[in-house]
Amino acid sequence: MRAVPNSLHDDVADRLRHRIFEGALPAGAYVDEVALCTEWSISRTPLREALKVLAAEGLIRHEPRRGSFVSEVTERDLDDIFPVIALLEGRCAFEAARKATAADLAALEALHLNLQAHAAAGRIPDYYATNYTIHEAIITLADNRWLAQSIADLRKILKLARLQQLRAPGRLEQSLSEHLAVFAAIRAGDAEAADAAMRNHLLRQREALRELAHYGKSRLLA
Repeated sequence: MRAVPNSLHDDVADRLRHRIFEGALPAGAYVDEVALCTEWSISRTPLREALKVLAAEGLIRHEPRRGSFVSEVTERDLDDIFPVIALLEGRCAFEAARKATAADLAALEALHLNLQAHAAAGRIPDYYATNYTIHEAIITLADNRWLAQSIADLRKILKLARLQQLRAPGRLEQSLSEHLAVFAAIRAGDAEAADAAMRNHLLRQREALRELAHYGKSRLLA
Protein backbone atom coordinates (compact mmCIF):
# COMPACT_ATOMS: atom_id res chain seq x y z
CA MET A 1 0.00 0.00 0.00
CA ARG A 2 1.36 3.41 -0.96
CA ALA A 3 1.82 5.95 1.81
CA VAL A 4 -0.55 8.90 1.75
CA PRO A 5 1.48 12.03 0.99
CA ASN A 6 1.50 14.91 3.44
CA SER A 7 -0.92 17.72 2.69
CA LEU A 8 0.49 21.02 1.49
CA HIS A 9 -0.14 22.72 4.83
CA ASP A 10 1.79 19.93 6.61
CA ASP A 11 4.73 20.59 4.31
CA VAL A 12 4.48 24.33 4.96
CA ALA A 13 4.31 23.69 8.72
CA ASP A 14 7.51 21.63 8.47
CA ARG A 15 9.25 24.45 6.59
CA LEU A 16 8.18 27.00 9.16
CA ARG A 17 9.34 24.81 12.05
CA HIS A 18 12.72 24.42 10.37
CA ARG A 19 13.10 28.19 10.00
CA ILE A 20 12.16 28.75 13.62
CA PHE A 21 14.44 26.05 15.02
CA GLU A 22 17.43 27.11 12.91
CA GLY A 23 16.97 30.70 14.08
CA ALA A 24 16.00 32.23 10.72
CA LEU A 25 12.75 33.21 12.44
CA PRO A 26 13.90 34.07 15.99
CA ALA A 27 11.71 34.40 19.06
CA GLY A 28 9.41 37.39 18.75
CA ALA A 29 9.85 37.67 14.98
CA TYR A 30 6.92 38.69 12.80
CA VAL A 31 5.82 36.02 10.32
CA ASP A 32 5.50 37.84 7.02
CA GLU A 33 2.75 35.87 5.28
CA VAL A 34 2.95 37.80 1.99
CA ALA A 35 6.71 37.27 1.71
CA LEU A 36 6.47 33.55 2.52
CA CYS A 37 3.65 32.98 0.04
CA THR A 38 5.71 34.66 -2.65
CA GLU A 39 8.90 32.77 -1.75
CA TRP A 40 7.21 29.36 -1.61
CA SER A 41 4.74 30.01 -4.47
CA ILE A 42 1.73 29.10 -2.35
CA SER A 43 -1.60 30.72 -1.51
CA ARG A 44 -2.54 32.13 1.87
CA THR A 45 -4.76 29.11 2.70
CA PRO A 46 -2.08 26.43 3.31
CA LEU A 47 0.12 28.97 5.10
CA ARG A 48 -2.66 29.97 7.46
CA GLU A 49 -3.50 26.34 8.13
CA ALA A 50 0.17 25.73 8.89
CA LEU A 51 0.21 28.70 11.26
CA LYS A 52 -2.76 27.20 13.12
CA VAL A 53 -0.80 23.95 13.55
CA LEU A 54 2.24 25.77 14.94
CA ALA A 55 0.03 27.92 17.17
CA ALA A 56 -1.44 24.72 18.65
CA GLU A 57 2.13 23.51 19.29
CA GLY A 58 2.95 26.76 21.08
CA LEU A 59 5.54 27.88 18.51
CA ILE A 60 3.46 30.72 17.05
CA ARG A 61 1.17 33.27 18.66
CA HIS A 62 -1.50 35.17 16.73
CA GLU A 63 -2.40 38.74 17.59
CA PRO A 64 -5.66 40.12 16.14
CA ARG A 65 -5.12 42.85 13.55
CA ARG A 66 -1.34 42.46 13.90
CA GLY A 67 -0.58 39.00 12.55
CA SER A 68 1.51 36.03 13.68
CA PHE A 69 4.73 36.09 15.69
CA VAL A 70 7.20 33.45 16.83
CA SER A 71 6.56 32.65 20.47
CA GLU A 72 9.01 33.75 23.15
CA VAL A 73 9.88 31.38 25.98
CA THR A 74 10.09 33.09 29.36
CA GLU A 75 11.85 32.03 32.55
CA ARG A 76 8.37 31.30 33.96
CA ASP A 77 7.74 28.99 31.02
CA LEU A 78 10.96 27.11 31.73
CA ASP A 79 10.09 26.85 35.42
CA ASP A 80 6.72 25.37 34.47
CA ILE A 81 7.92 23.03 31.71
CA PHE A 82 10.94 21.35 33.28
CA PRO A 83 9.11 19.72 36.23
CA VAL A 84 6.52 18.34 33.81
CA ILE A 85 9.01 16.92 31.32
CA ALA A 86 11.01 15.55 34.27
CA LEU A 87 7.95 13.59 35.39
CA LEU A 88 7.26 12.33 31.88
CA GLU A 89 10.82 11.26 31.09
CA GLY A 90 11.13 9.83 34.58
CA ARG A 91 8.22 7.55 33.79
CA CYS A 92 9.93 6.56 30.54
CA ALA A 93 13.02 5.54 32.50
CA PHE A 94 10.79 3.62 34.93
CA GLU A 95 9.23 1.65 32.06
CA ALA A 96 12.59 1.18 30.32
CA ALA A 97 14.05 -0.41 33.46
CA ARG A 98 11.18 -2.90 33.46
CA LYS A 99 11.22 -3.70 29.75
CA ALA A 100 14.85 -3.47 28.56
CA THR A 101 16.27 -6.68 27.11
CA ALA A 102 19.92 -7.71 27.13
CA ALA A 103 20.21 -6.37 23.56
CA ASP A 104 18.62 -3.06 24.60
CA LEU A 105 21.07 -2.73 27.49
CA ALA A 106 24.02 -3.46 25.21
CA ALA A 107 22.87 -0.73 22.82
CA LEU A 108 22.45 1.73 25.69
CA GLU A 109 25.88 0.84 27.05
CA ALA A 110 27.47 1.59 23.68
CA LEU A 111 25.73 4.98 23.58
CA HIS A 112 26.95 5.82 27.09
CA LEU A 113 30.50 4.86 26.17
CA ASN A 114 30.25 7.32 23.27
CA LEU A 115 28.84 9.93 25.64
CA GLN A 116 31.81 9.46 27.99
CA ALA A 117 34.27 9.77 25.12
CA HIS A 118 32.67 13.01 23.88
CA ALA A 119 32.68 14.45 27.41
CA ALA A 120 36.34 13.54 27.95
CA ALA A 121 37.32 15.20 24.67
CA GLY A 122 35.10 18.23 25.24
CA ARG A 123 33.16 17.58 22.03
CA ILE A 124 30.01 19.48 23.04
CA PRO A 125 28.05 19.18 19.75
CA ASP A 126 28.70 15.43 19.65
CA TYR A 127 27.75 15.16 23.32
CA TYR A 128 24.44 16.93 22.63
CA ALA A 129 23.71 14.60 19.70
CA THR A 130 24.46 11.44 21.68
CA ASN A 131 22.56 12.78 24.68
CA TYR A 132 19.49 13.25 22.45
CA THR A 133 19.86 9.72 21.05
CA ILE A 134 20.00 8.27 24.57
CA HIS A 135 16.86 10.11 25.64
CA GLU A 136 15.09 8.94 22.48
CA ALA A 137 16.21 5.34 23.10
CA ILE A 138 14.77 5.40 26.62
CA ILE A 139 11.51 6.91 25.38
CA THR A 140 11.32 4.16 22.73
CA LEU A 141 11.95 1.46 25.35
CA ALA A 142 9.08 2.84 27.44
CA ASP A 143 6.78 1.97 24.51
CA ASN A 144 4.05 4.46 25.45
CA ARG A 145 2.92 6.65 22.58
CA TRP A 146 1.14 9.12 24.88
CA LEU A 147 4.29 9.72 26.88
CA ALA A 148 6.30 10.05 23.65
CA GLN A 149 3.86 12.57 22.15
CA SER A 150 3.67 14.69 25.29
CA ILE A 151 7.46 14.82 25.55
CA ALA A 152 7.80 15.69 21.86
CA ASP A 153 5.36 18.60 22.26
CA LEU A 154 7.26 20.02 25.24
CA ARG A 155 10.60 19.54 23.50
CA LYS A 156 9.44 21.79 20.66
CA ILE A 157 8.97 24.63 23.13
CA LEU A 158 12.33 23.98 24.78
CA LYS A 159 13.98 23.87 21.35
CA LEU A 160 12.43 27.25 20.61
CA ALA A 161 14.31 28.64 23.62
CA ARG A 162 17.64 27.54 22.05
CA LEU A 163 18.99 26.37 25.38
CA GLN A 164 22.69 25.64 25.92
CA GLN A 165 22.83 24.30 29.48
CA LEU A 166 26.18 22.56 28.98
CA ARG A 167 27.85 25.98 28.86
CA ALA A 168 27.28 26.34 32.62
CA PRO A 169 30.53 25.78 34.57
CA GLY A 170 30.94 22.12 35.51
CA ARG A 171 27.66 21.12 33.85
CA LEU A 172 29.20 18.71 31.31
CA GLU A 173 30.66 16.53 34.05
CA GLN A 174 27.44 16.70 36.07
CA SER A 175 25.34 15.75 33.06
CA LEU A 176 27.52 12.73 32.32
CA SER A 177 27.32 11.58 35.95
CA GLU A 178 23.53 11.92 35.89
CA HIS A 179 23.25 9.94 32.66
CA LEU A 180 25.40 7.15 34.06
CA ALA A 181 23.17 7.02 37.15
CA VAL A 182 20.08 6.63 34.96
CA PHE A 183 21.73 3.87 32.94
CA ALA A 184 22.96 2.05 36.05
CA ALA A 185 19.40 1.96 37.40
CA ILE A 186 17.96 0.75 34.10
CA ARG A 187 20.65 -1.93 33.82
CA ALA A 188 19.88 -3.07 37.37
CA GLY A 189 16.16 -3.24 36.55
CA ASP A 190 15.44 -0.77 39.36
CA ALA A 191 12.48 1.13 37.95
CA GLU A 192 12.04 3.47 40.93
CA ALA A 193 15.71 4.45 40.92
CA ALA A 194 15.65 4.99 37.15
CA ASP A 195 12.62 7.26 37.51
CA ALA A 196 14.26 9.28 40.30
CA ALA A 197 17.60 9.55 38.47
CA MET A 198 15.96 10.79 35.25
CA ARG A 199 13.83 13.32 37.11
CA ASN A 200 16.94 14.59 38.88
CA HIS A 201 18.75 14.84 35.53
CA LEU A 202 16.03 17.01 33.97
CA LEU A 203 15.60 19.22 37.02
CA ARG A 204 19.36 19.76 37.21
CA GLN A 205 19.22 20.97 33.61
CA ARG A 206 16.85 23.72 34.71
CA GLU A 207 19.14 24.65 37.60
CA ALA A 208 22.10 24.80 35.22
CA LEU A 209 20.22 27.16 32.93
CA ARG A 210 19.34 29.38 35.87
CA GLU A 211 22.99 29.42 36.96
CA LEU A 212 24.07 30.22 33.40
CA ALA A 213 21.65 33.14 33.19
CA HIS A 214 22.91 34.47 36.53
CA TYR A 215 26.53 34.05 35.39
CA GLY A 216 25.78 35.98 32.20
CA LYS A 217 24.18 38.84 34.11
CA SER A 218 27.10 38.95 36.52
CA ARG A 219 29.55 39.31 33.64
CA LEU A 220 27.51 42.13 32.13
CA LEU A 221 27.55 43.98 35.45
CA ALA A 222 31.26 43.41 36.06
